[in-house]
Amino acid sequence: MVDFFMNFNPIIQALLATLFTWGMTALGAALVFVTRTLNQRLLDSMLGFAGGVMIAASYWSLLAPAIEMSEGNAIGNWFPAAFGFLLGGVFIWGIDKVLPHLHPNSPIGGAEGYNPKARKRSTLLVLAITLHNIPEGLAVGIAFGALANGGTEASLVGALTLALGIGIQNFPEGVAVSMPLRGDGMSQRKSFFYGQFSGMVEPIAAVIGAVAVAFIEPMLPYALSFAAGAMIFVVAEEVIPSSQEKGNKDLASMSLMFGFVLMMILDVALG
Repeated sequence: MVDFFMNFNPIIQALLATLFTWGMTALGAALVFVTRTLNQRLLDSMLGFAGGVMIAASYWSLLAPAIEMSEGNAIGNWFPAAFGFLLGGVFIWGIDKVLPHLHPNSPIGGAEGYNPKARKRSTLLVLAITLHNIPEGLAVGIAFGALANGGTEASLVGALTLALGIGIQNFPEGVAVSMPLRGDGMSQRKSFFYGQFSGMVEPIAAVIGAVAVAFIEPMLPYALSFAAGAMIFVVAEEVIPSSQEKGNKDLASMSLMFGFVLMMILDVALG
């Protein structure tokens, strides 16, 4: 796998990696062809697991490398990571305020900025998961874009590990869109389409991130931290609350820990 990716430039690598993560979203959405509903406990555990993967990826694949790259910074090694991290959270917070969306597991009345005359449940759900996927795509793109600035084979393995971890947690995100729509009576094909469509933004965001950092090396630690902050905001504001609001708090919390540990193992062992 590593040898295959080394044949391409970092931008193509980022695109290929996020085509995989998009495919995992589609695979989760495809469950609508097997069943109309999914056990709530299973769905909540999958969302919790996804949150754990995102938290671990934010540190080991993004923040830690950003701090290491900031060695010798005039203000301090901590500054690029701290500034970029907070900026990423503010960015997603701003998008939250502009785009009305529906959290997974939430009723229509719980939609932020919901206007029943202008929005449909499908649109709100897709917007919610798309918000998740923007920082995920950026994270993968930035990780691969860093390779253009003297990255090693170990750096490539780290970027691939990040893509693998995000791909794993994209599976329940696809389920979180398609299953509620199918349960509300939408056809299998439409439910699947909306579920996989939410992951389409990842390759686009990845290419943007890879191009940006490949040609502007000084911004790399800020960009890595920005992606980490955006992901953590999504986890804290949407993923964790959505996994627990149906009462399965202990199950969702333990699933988050398992997701965190799995991503930590992947990143430390392979990266």
